Amino acid sequence: MEVHTLSLLLLSVSLLSIFLLSLKHKTKRSLYPLPPGPRSLPLIGNLLQLGPTTQPHITFTSLSKTYGPIFSLQLGQVTTIVISSQKYAKQVFTNHDLALAGRHEPDAVRVQSHHEWSIAWLPPGPRWRSLRRICTTELFASQRLDSYVSLRKQKVQELLNFINKSAKEGSPVEIGPAAFTTTLNLLSRTIFSTDLAGLNSDSSQEFKKTVEGIMVEAGGPNVSDFYPVLTPLDLQGVRRRMDRFVLVLHRAFDEQIDRRIKNREEGSTAPNDLLDVLLDSNLGAEESEFRQSLKSVFGDLFAAGTDTSSNTVEWAMAELLQNPIKMAKACNELLSVIGPGREMEESNISQLPYLQAVVKETLRLHPPVPFLLPRRAQETVELGGYLIPKNAKLLVNVWAIGRDETIWPDPLKFWPERFLERDIDFKGRDFELIPFGAGRRICPGLPLAYRMVHLMLGSLLHQFEWKLPEEEAKCGVDMSEKFGVTLAMARHVKAVAIPIPGQHIR
Repeated sequence: MEVHTLSLLLLSVSLLSIFLLSLKHKTKRSLYPLPPGPRSLPLIGNLLQLGPTTQPHITFTSLSKTYGPIFSLQLGQVTTIVISSQKYAKQVFTNHDLALAGRHEPDAVRVQSHHEWSIAWLPPGPRWRSLRRICTTELFASQRLDSYVSLRKQKVQELLNFINKSAKEGSPVEIGPAAFTTTLNLLSRTIFSTDLAGLNSDSSQEFKKTVEGIMVEAGGPNVSDFYPVLTPLDLQGVRRRMDRFVLVLHRAFDEQIDRRIKNREEGSTAPNDLLDVLLDSNLGAEESEFRQSLKSVFGDLFAAGTDTSSNTVEWAMAELLQNPIKMAKACNELLSVIGPGREMEESNISQLPYLQAVVKETLRLHPPVPFLLPRRAQETVELGGYLIPKNAKLLVNVWAIGRDETIWPDPLKFWPERFLERDIDFKGRDFELIPFGAGRRICPGLPLAYRMVHLMLGSLLHQFEWKLPEEEAKCGVDMSEKFGVTLAMARHVKAVAIPIPGQHIR
């Protein structure tokens, strides 16, 4: 009873503190001409405008039609600016890239002090630059990626073998989980020189469930993010759930780190992978922090690297399965360029404009991270005639930009041909298509994702014919979304693979 009374007292004091702080914040905020937005209520601000939806990218897109391509919301104590147009996104990533390059990290990513060593969540500074430089040069640089061409080919071949086995058994394939495990093992071989999971294995399913859980918890609405004073209470249990997910990854990382340190102490020849590079660099961390820093870096790489690439391949296959004419065009191009009985190589990607257009169209309709990662204004700036106050949270709704009818004719239609008529890429220079961001915080893993997505998707289309199982063929593919930091299919698409006669599958 005493505990219950104390909890109520703490909650009452917290709510009173929030109210007083909101009054102070409102007085200060009135000095700034914020972008337009719905009228906010005391204490809760615009939280009611969010409603019960679990699809904030859709809600914010709807609000942009009322209040314009740049609008503001007061979500609890947090001033939130939402950008929904190519014009304002360009200003964010060019004119104000540094001033708006901070991170508004959700409470969920503070679990296990992850945010203190995270490339994704650290604000710009010496530690962030050091971590990003190591990953860029040792993992994502062109020369380093070229040295791993045979490894990527091997992992894709394992994927094809798995699908071929399923085809012989007459079993449909869940595209997303298979692509996830392929990307997972590619990263683990690059980082640890070993596979972490087998295709369709229990360990693979646990990893995918863990990564999906991390993305949902980090991207979902959390009262602790709206009212930081309530953070210690963890009213929704987000931290508790996130902690369980993170510990699953950390156990796997600890096992690899312990084994490598033991091998080095015994004088074994090092494989010279990313783990070795990081062990030698020490990341500038104190000894007590060093292991935590390693696990945070690996957590970023595995969570972001596996989910985004596998989701893109799955969305692409889902769209093609519903558009057999588009699928036929992609397959005919592959056959024409590569030829029958031959395997796709990474060097073929530049010769496959329609396959590239399919990937671009998939990223337009289904960007891996619909808001990118939330930014924090490090100083007050003027944007589009409005002032963005210091410490405001900034969301760039790339999902809305990809469906903007003033940029894309018939925007809801899957039509890869639009990219054969327009010279647009997704590498951060064309702001109507920025699924990986732009500017100094563009996703460092983009070069690897580019190679892997095209290689996996192209190989699947070149080696097999695909059809939907009977039930899905009648009802159609369920294209509903599961929102988190990343945008995944709510239900994994299943498809039946039919080996193409004459194609070479080991």
